[in-house]
Amino acid sequence: MTSSGRARALVAGYCALLTTLIVGPLAGSGYLLLRDAVSTPRSFLTDSALGVGAAAPRAVPQDALLAVLSPVIDGGILVKAILIVALWSAGYGAAVLARRFVCASTGAQLVAATLALWNPYVAERLLQGHWSLLAGYAALPWTALAAARIRTATSGTESGEDAATERRFGSTGPFGGWAALTASFAAAGLTPTGSLLAAVIGLALVGRRAFVPAVALWIVTCAPWLTATALGSGAEPSDPAGVSAFAARAEPWLGTLGSLAGLGGIWNGEAVPASRTTPLALIGTLILLGIVACGARAVWAIGRDGRALLVIAAIAIVLPALGATSGGLAVGEWLVVHVPGAGLLRDTQKYVALAMPAYALCAAAACQTVTVAARRILAHDAHASPGTPASPGPHSPPHAAGQPPAEAPVTTGTRAPGQIGSRPAAILFIFLLTLPLADLAWGAGGAMRPVHYPAGWQQVVDHIDAPGDVAVLPAGMFRLFPYSGTAPVLDPAPRVLPNDVLQTGELRVRGYAVTGEGNRARTVERALLDGAPSTELAALGVGWVLIERTTPGPLGSSEKTLATAKLKYQDEDLALYRVNSPTLLDTATPAQRRISSAAHLLWAALLLTGLIAAALSPDRTRGRRADREAAGRRVD
Repeated sequence: MTSSGRARALVAGYCALLTTLIVGPLAGSGYLLLRDAVSTPRSFLTDSALGVGAAAPRAVPQDALLAVLSPVIDGGILVKAILIVALWSAGYGAAVLARRFVCASTGAQLVAATLALWNPYVAERLLQGHWSLLAGYAALPWTALAAARIRTATSGTESGEDAATERRFGSTGPFGGWAALTASFAAAGLTPTGSLLAAVIGLALVGRRAFVPAVALWIVTCAPWLTATALGSGAEPSDPAGVSAFAARAEPWLGTLGSLAGLGGIWNGEAVPASRTTPLALIGTLILLGIVACGARAVWAIGRDGRALLVIAAIAIVLPALGATSGGLAVGEWLVVHVPGAGLLRDTQKYVALAMPAYALCAAAACQTVTVAARRILAHDAHASPGTPASPGPHSPPHAAGQPPAEAPVTTGTRAPGQIGSRPAAILFIFLLTLPLADLAWGAGGAMRPVHYPAGWQQVVDHIDAPGDVAVLPAGMFRLFPYSGTAPVLDPAPRVLPNDVLQTGELRVRGYAVTGEGNRARTVERALLDGAPSTELAALGVGWVLIERTTPGPLGSSEKTLATAKLKYQDEDLALYRVNSPTLLDTATPAQRRISSAAHLLWAALLLTGLIAAALSPDRTRGRRADREAAGRRVD
């Protein structure tokens, strides 16, 4: 194996180690069930999974992917695998980005990977259960790499910046770049928000000549959720109260802007590591920003790619901070009421992920800057000490006695005997980045752990053998099961049961009641709580009622309704009732289902073909040759 191959293997192994340290507890049997994260043994291809149900299509194509694959591979394993691959890809992608954009040494690449993986954003989104959003986060450095390759191949080398970019990527053609961009857009598109994140990075870097084709490609990879939105699920616009509820939050001693600049500030104050509620939040943020500031000048100097990523990072921090002000909240409320799909923007802290590529580059550049500074200091001290002549490197010209030695080039890859390398600086930076957030380790202090569902869930699935939507009690979308821990979790029923489950979508966040889009679900829930006869439920399309007995929540006078229904199954955890002769109220037509299914198949085809084409592209060989040539310009 060549030295560059060994370096890549070291970086890949290091990213695997960090990923294991973060999600290690999930290696055991069981399912991820934490706040918004719900994995189940199997899910079903319902209208909701296709995005044509009664609620907004927020979890497409994620839910459809799990529904298609879970009959073959256990759904819990699928979710864990996607999460692990996403985290590893985020770290390794940041390292490759640093290697290509700033000619980072192996040590500096490890620093970039550490920053991408070990930060408050990853910690808070894991604790909130946003495992699929992290797939979009992981795609960002790869999107930047692909877009820069495309611009290089389509722009030529007329300018000095384009020539420098070509040296970073090798003399590559556009095919590999387009394949990689297709795969990146599709992978990020596991959720709509992830798709938007990748679009910002990709379209900012792809260049003028390739901009329109790149926009078209991105739109095609968005087919599942754009199609579902266009088909019209009948959902209401998002509740404007959600803008305040999901606004970025100020963490202790930092304020909103400081929290966001430190890659923190999620709206849910309970979904944060304990260290972020102590002065360690301030210390960690100051360290992070100090490292970024140390490398920002070098990143800006690499050209349009570096400048674009730095500008995106600044905007991704400033806009969510402004969005949490009174004026920003008013603008956000107007948008969600008047602009279709603007509900995607209400959780503004999600978009802080856009700062990660620039931060990772700055961290790698800072590591190299500190290394070079240390070399110069040592060289000066060695020359100044009597009887201790400086050891000239092979690239250093001879100098007259009494004259300072020529400064070693910043990008030299060969060290003189006794000259320090980048490892000490890399170790120091890794220590500084991880220590203030040490409780991210091992599932954020054990908060992320697999759970086991009672056997009654499978019994309920087996007993639902007739059409009709499912209503669930207690009222509300969140549950506190004895087996799920102390944090509230989304009701798993919609992903466990074979029929569509009616959910109101109503959330209670930070004292705000945020209304969901489920009009019919609200009517059904109110009928149950009021004790309406089951015939009323049947007229509303309800064929089944599931009672989850071990979680708190309002039941109202539902026992009156259940007295007129037929008990089909019960145990200490669950009870299932059949409502006779339900009116079948399809929220989607067969044509809409076919169109949505075709959009999902198109997305899956783009993901697979993009990954395969990028892996087999001849550009990879030329890119590795560029890596070997760049190795001589790195601070090792």
